[in-house]
Parts: sequence; C-alpha cells; structure tokens
Amino acid sequence: MFDWLKNINKDYPEFWKRYLGKFDKKPERYVILRAHMSGNNPSKDVIYSIGAVSVIHDQIIVGDAFEVMIYQYKYLHDNGLPNDFIVESPLQKMHEPQAIEELVNFLENSIIVGHRIHHEVDLINEALSKMAAGRLRNEALDLEIMHRKWKDTDHHYSIDELMNEHKLPRGEMWTASEEAYNLALIFLTLKSKLGIK
Repeated sequence: MFDWLKNINKDYPEFWKRYLGKFDKKPERYVILRAHMSGNNPSKDVIYSIGAVSVIHDQIIVGDAFEVMIYQYKYLHDNGLPNDFIVESPLQKMHEPQAIEELVNFLENSIIVGHRIHHEVDLINEALSKMAAGRLRNEALDLEIMHRKWKDTDHHYSIDELMNEHKLPRGEMWTASEEAYNLALIFLTLKSKLGIK
C-alpha cells in the first residue's frame, strides 16, 4: 500500500547510508567515468573494469582518480571467454561488491560524465541491487548528447569522432582510466563551448 514508507526505513548497507548522506549539498566535482563491459544489457552483462578521473573548477585532477579490474570469472567461464586480460593486468583487482562499494565511495555526490553514460549507470545500478543498495542518485551528463546539442544534430558520435570534431590529441585508450582522461578533455571542451558553469 505505502511502498515509499518501506524505502525510507530500508536497512541499507553502511556504505550506502554514507553515500546518501552526501547529497545535502550541491556538487562542485565532476567524475568522468568509463567502464569496460561485456555488453549493455544489465540483466546479463557485467562490468570488468572501471576508470574515473575528477574535474574540479575546469581542471582535470589526475591525483583524484579511480581504477579497478573486476573479477568476473564466472561470467567469462560460462560464456567461454578468456580471462587472461584480468589475470595478467597490473591494475588493482577486486570482486564486484567491493569494487562497486569503492566506486560509490569515490563518486560521493559528484556529477557523473561519460560517453553514453546510461549504459554504465544501468550496469552499476544492477550491481548495487545485488548488494541490497539503491540506485545511483548522481546527476549524469552524456558527452554525445552535449555534442549533439552544440552541433544541433541528431547524428551519433563515437569517442574517436568526438576527439576529431574538437581537434583534441588522442592519448592512449587501452584502459578504462585512459579513456576516462580522454573523455575529460572532451568534457572540458564542450563545457566551455556550451557555457556550462
């Protein structure tokens, strides 16, 4: 009958309660997020790496970054996919619940920015649901939508096309964090062109 009452008193994990407490003030930080995923279907796909970097006052803060590989052996094994790239990666590795909790702690109340960011948010929310937590409350900005607004077009743009359109130097894009850095360059360019404060 009053389903919303159940949510108010829900016994969330402690990390989630701390996260919810961060939204009493306006965010001053953007987090540029990139996840490597097996696909875009939250009911069957998984995230196997996440990279993120902060932007504060129009500066990329490389010291305020997040990067992790996520153990997804069962998914890979069940689908006959190799897991060598996870085993051999020098990046920090965590199991999914720990990685998602660390990501939420990193995000706090920041505005999330990414390329087709709804795909990442959907898979993160799916992982959170398995942890008896809620859905992300962060505002999200999509770079492709920002670019389309600036160009006044409905054309779809890959990350490479966005880099080329804005004449940005394309750095390495092997890891999720390297992609996040390139997305941060696109974001700062579009933020300026669109007059976003």
